[in-house]
Amino acid sequence: MNFIALKMLIGDRAKYLGIIMGLMFASLLITQQSAIFLGLMTRTFGFLTDTTLPDIWVMDPKVQYIDDLKPLKETEVLRVRSVEGVAWAVPMYKGLLKARLPNGTFQTCNVVGLDDETLIGGPPQMLQGQLSDLRRSDAIIVDSFSVKDRLARVMPDGRREPLKIGDTMELNDHRAVVVGVCKVTRTFQSQPVIYTTYSRATIFAPRERKLMTFVLVKAKPGQDTHILCHRIRQVTGLAAYTRDEFKKLTVRYFMKYTGIPINFGVTVVLGFIVGVAIAGQTFYNFTLDNIRYFGTLKAMGASDVTLLRMILLQAAMVGSIGYGLGVGAASVFGTLSGSTELSFRFPWQLLSASATAVTLICAASAVLSMWKVIRLEPAIVFKS
Repeated sequence: MNFIALKMLIGDRAKYLGIIMGLMFASLLITQQSAIFLGLMTRTFGFLTDTTLPDIWVMDPKVQYIDDLKPLKETEVLRVRSVEGVAWAVPMYKGLLKARLPNGTFQTCNVVGLDDETLIGGPPQMLQGQLSDLRRSDAIIVDSFSVKDRLARVMPDGRREPLKIGDTMELNDHRAVVVGVCKVTRTFQSQPVIYTTYSRATIFAPRERKLMTFVLVKAKPGQDTHILCHRIRQVTGLAAYTRDEFKKLTVRYFMKYTGIPINFGVTVVLGFIVGVAIAGQTFYNFTLDNIRYFGTLKAMGASDVTLLRMILLQAAMVGSIGYGLGVGAASVFGTLSGSTELSFRFPWQLLSASATAVTLICAASAVLSMWKVIRLEPAIVFKS
C-alpha cells in the first residue's frame, strides 16, 4: 500500500512538484527571515560577546542596553574594588566620536578606551599589530571591516584604499595613528570600532565632568557572580550584571522598544500562511483528483486507517523534500551573505523550529485530505 501511495503521488508530476515548491518556499521564507532576525539580535550585544574576560559589568542604574551610555565618576572604580569578592576592577570608556578621514569626510565611530595598565577588554583577535602597541603615542586599533570600507581612503579616481598601519586620522580634532587591525563581531549599527587606551579616549572625547562608561569586574575564584552582583549593588548603588544578564537586558530592550520582532514576525507568519495556502490547496486538489483510486481501495476492503496512513506517507514525503530544499536554499543564502553587511545566524534550534512549522503545514494539508477520504463512499467508483 505504501508503494501505491507513493506511485499515486509521483504519478501526477504537476501537483507533486507544486506541493514541493510550496513547501520549499514556505520553509525558505520561515528559515531565512528567522535566521536574519537572530543575527540582528546577536549583533545588538556583539561588543559583549567580544569582551570575555570580565565576569561582571558595572554601570549606571538607568542603563537599558549596551549602547545606552550613561557616564560614571572615575572614583566609582575604587568603590567597586573595595567590595568583598572582587579580584580586580578596571575602567572602560565607550562612546560615539566622529572621525575625520584624510579626504575630509566624517564617520561616526564606536571608540573603546581600555585600562592603560592592563588593556583589559581589548579586541578578541588581532590581525595586524599587537594589543600592546596601544601604548604608543596617539595609537588606535581599527576593526578589519572598517579599514576596507567606511574608514578606507578614497583615491582621486574613486578607488577605496584600505587603511594600513601608520595611517592617521582625526578623532575630535586629535591626531590618531593606526597601529593595528583587529577582528570583531559586527555591531547592530555596523559602525567602525576603534580601540585605544582609557586616558587617550578621555582626551579624544568632548570634555565632561564624568567620562567613564563601565567598570569591568573579575570575581575571585569560587565567588558566585550573581551574589557578587547583588553585593556590588548594595554597596555602590550602581547596576551590576553578569555578561549573560547584560545580553538579555539588551535583547529585551530591542524586543520591547523597536519594531524588529513585529516586522520579522509578520514575514514568518506570512511564510506559514503561504505554505498552508499553496501546499494545502494543492494537496487537497491532488486528493480530489485521486479520490476514485481511494474509493476503489476502500471498495476492495482497505480500512480507513490504511487510507489515512497512505495520505500521511504522501504528506511526509513531500514535506521532507520541501523542507530539505528550503533549508538548503536558506543555508546557501547565508553562506553567500557572509561577507556582506547582512546579519545571518543559523543555530540548530532554528532547524528544529522550521521543521516543526513545515510539519504543521503538512499536517494541516493532510487533515483536509483525510476528511474527504473518511467521508468517501466506495460506491462512488461505480458511478458513471
